[in-house]
Amino acid sequence: MKKLSAALILAVFTVSMLLVPAFADEEVSLISLDPDPFQISPAPDLTPLPETTPQPTIPPQNLLGDGTIQITITAGGDMTIGGDVRKRGDSLFDKELKKQGGDLNFLTRNVREILEGDDMTIVNFEGTLTTAPVYKTKNDFVFSAPPEYVSILREGSIEAVALQNNHVMDHGETGLNETKAVLNEAGIVWSDAKNMGIYEVHGVSIAMLSYQQYREMVEELLVRVPNDVAKAKAEHDIVIVSFHWGEELDYKPNANQVRLGRLTVDAGADLVLGHHSHRINPIEEYKGKYIVYSLGNFSFSGNNKPSDMSTFLFQIRFNVTESGTQTDSFRIIPSRISSKTDYNDFAPTPFTDQRLIDNVINMLKNNGKNLEYAVREYPVDWE
Repeated sequence: MKKLSAALILAVFTVSMLLVPAFADEEVSLISLDPDPFQISPAPDLTPLPETTPQPTIPPQNLLGDGTIQITITAGGDMTIGGDVRKRGDSLFDKELKKQGGDLNFLTRNVREILEGDDMTIVNFEGTLTTAPVYKTKNDFVFSAPPEYVSILREGSIEAVALQNNHVMDHGETGLNETKAVLNEAGIVWSDAKNMGIYEVHGVSIAMLSYQQYREMVEELLVRVPNDVAKAKAEHDIVIVSFHWGEELDYKPNANQVRLGRLTVDAGADLVLGHHSHRINPIEEYKGKYIVYSLGNFSFSGNNKPSDMSTFLFQIRFNVTESGTQTDSFRIIPSRISSKTDYNDFAPTPFTDQRLIDNVINMLKNNGKNLEYAVREYPVDWE
C-alpha cells in the first residue's frame, strides 16, 4: 500500500507503550533499580537527534488484528443551500434559517453523529459559495450561498464534495473560483472534471474524480474516464468516481449510465457514486465493487414541498493493506430529506419507522429488477 508502512510501525509501538501502566501499582525499591543511587551519572549526550516527520496514530477501531486498516466512507446525494439571488426577499433556505434562530448547523443536526463517526463523508455540492452576480445560464433556478455558509460543511463533518454538476457555473467562472477558494480555506476537499481531489486519513490516500455526463459527452467519457481512473489508482489506495448523470426525476439508470459505470469499475475504481435525478436509484455490485446510480437528495433547498422526500445515506467499508484495497461491506441509512413530514426543512433525518425504511428498500429492489448486477439485499446494519 502506498502510504501505510510507517503508520503501522507507530501503531505497534503505541500498543506496546500502553502495556507499561500494568506495572504501575507494584512497589519497587530505588536500590533494586540502582544499587548506588548516589553515584553521579555521566553527562547526557546532548547531540540533537535528526528531525523526523510525526506519523499519525491509527485509532484502534480502524486497525484490524492482522494490521489491515479499515476505512468507512459515507456518501450523500445532491446538496443545495442558499437560493436564487435574482428573486426578491428571503430564499426558502434563509426563511428556514430564521426559524432555526440563525444556527447554520441545523441542517446536519440529525445526521451529524453518523457523519462524525466515519472516516470521510462526500456529497455532491450543487451550487456556489459566492457573492458574484448571476452569470448567463439556461437554468430556471440558480443556487448560491454566502461564503460563510461553508461552515455547514465543516461543522457537519462533510470532508469532501463533488463540484461537477449543472449549477456550479450559475455565477460564472468568478463564482466557481470563489467557491473553490472558500472550500480550500475551510479544508474541504473538492473535485471536478479538471481537478482530482485527494483526502488522506490514517495513512490511506483517497482520490476523488468527478464528471458530468450529457448524451453528447458519452463517447468522450468512455475514453477519458478509464484513463483518469487508471492513473489515479496507480498512485492512491482508494479511488471514488462521482457522476452527475441521467435524467431528473428518474428512478432507474439508463443504458449509458450502466455502460459508463461498469467501465469505470473495469478501469480500477473502488466506488462509483451517482446523482442529478434527485431520486434514489438502485445499486449494482459489479466485480466486487459498488455502483450507486443515484443517491437522490441529501439536503435540497430548491423546493419546500417536493413530491418525494425519500433518500438514503450510503456507507461502505474498505480494507486496506500493503497488497491493495478490498471492499468489505456496505449499508444504507434510509432517510427523509427533512425532519418534517409536511414540508422540507432541509435537515436530512434517518427514518425510525420500519414501514418507511421498508418503503425505501422495496423501491430500490423493484427499480433494480432489470439490472444484471443489482444487489439482492440492502442491509441497514453492518454485517
